[in-house]
Amino acid sequence: MGTEVVRRESMKADFLAADVPLRDWDNSCVWHPFTPMSAWKDESAPIIQRAQGFYLIDTDGREYLDGISSLWCNVHGHTVPEIDNAVREQLQKVAHSTLLGLASEPSIRLAKALTDRAPTGLTRVFYSDSGATTVEVALKMAYQFHRQKPEGRSEERDTFLCIGNAYHGDTLGTVSVGGIDLFHRCYKHLLFPTLTVPSPVALRVPDGYTRETWIQRCFDEVSERIRTHHHRLAAVVMEPIVQGAAGILVHPPGYLRHVRNLCTEFDVLLIADEVAVGFGRTGTLFACEREDVSPDFLCLAKGISGGYLPLGATLATERIFEAFLGDPWQGRTFFHGHTYTGNALGCAAGLASLQLFEQRQVTDNVEQCSGRIAQKLSVLLKHPNVAEIRQCGMMVGIELVQDRETLTPFPVEFRLGHQVTLAARRRGVILRPLGDVIVLMPAPGMNYENVEKICDVAIESIQEVTDDAVRRVTRSG
Repeated sequence: MGTEVVRRESMKADFLAADVPLRDWDNSCVWHPFTPMSAWKDESAPIIQRAQGFYLIDTDGREYLDGISSLWCNVHGHTVPEIDNAVREQLQKVAHSTLLGLASEPSIRLAKALTDRAPTGLTRVFYSDSGATTVEVALKMAYQFHRQKPEGRSEERDTFLCIGNAYHGDTLGTVSVGGIDLFHRCYKHLLFPTLTVPSPVALRVPDGYTRETWIQRCFDEVSERIRTHHHRLAAVVMEPIVQGAAGILVHPPGYLRHVRNLCTEFDVLLIADEVAVGFGRTGTLFACEREDVSPDFLCLAKGISGGYLPLGATLATERIFEAFLGDPWQGRTFFHGHTYTGNALGCAAGLASLQLFEQRQVTDNVEQCSGRIAQKLSVLLKHPNVAEIRQCGMMVGIELVQDRETLTPFPVEFRLGHQVTLAARRRGVILRPLGDVIVLMPAPGMNYENVEKICDVAIESIQEVTDDAVRRVTRSG
């Protein structure tokens, strides 16, 4: 027995010690998300140890400007005193208690703050712990709503209408309403069927269409699908204004309002997935505000806690909520929950973050910085290997191609987008690609100087990598 205690104490000392082989342990123990692990071990990615402001600092003391907001969730920077203090104060009270059968002060306060700021009519907050779970909650609520709504059951309302190239998360429900083949094709036999309309973007259009006629076709097709299938539709699921993981695809003005009007006309619910676009990234607190749209469900995560802690919230209307009311024995309850639902630390961080939005006028900062981004990146508009620069607020996608006239891509084995991120890392900036689309996602609270640095490094890195790629293509040809 004594030997076992000694062995355990030795193990504890090993993984808590300061001087340990972290790189070796990472390669032997950690499975990274969305990462080709066979290539990972050869690239020696930074091991982040701490952060300050908008910079990440690795175990060797090197600093990197966080150009992707730590995967689109950081809002005001890292180690923000106001958020740090809010979490610290909450930690001295209670870190977590369940919302199943109990209430929690921070979750109540944050729910009130969210409903006060959300589009009109969103009065109820259901907490979860990630972006995917907020959409999963909305899908299940919408499905159950139609079977319990006061005006009569609609058992046939069992289908969801989705936008092409959609990404809503990695649970099986959210993959079912997704449309990115690379991510989703492996699981196709596990998914429920959906209806899909084309994404209203026009870099590449089918034969016989111009950019203008194709966009009109996209407007017409969503109209036709909803009119024809409304009796089957539980809801339309969409990312408002910008489709993030699809490559920062920016919808034309009026598309979101068009879908909302159709949903209202045919009594189809609208699920707005603002996991990526919410909390200031498009220039308004919520992207739906840009077209004065109130959805039936608003799905929030990522920036909800300022990028500090895992937290998600699905906001719903009173009409939705009331369909779940009744005597307990009637079984109308929404039987869904998460262990860390309404986590006290996450909610405390979220409250502090919302206060900073107003104190620091963050959405005004986004509007000002977005203009500077567009100005800086304008030098790439005629670059022979830049097909398109897509931007809305602080969300930017730069699509790289071998030939901008024919839109011929570079060979997939070049991993061109990835090479650009490596070049940027050597220059002290963290970027992340979506295939050969380079994503710039500065935090909404970032200052001009850092925003300009991200743009400058992106331009230099794109030039370096595309020059090399063109030479490789020429040699191979």
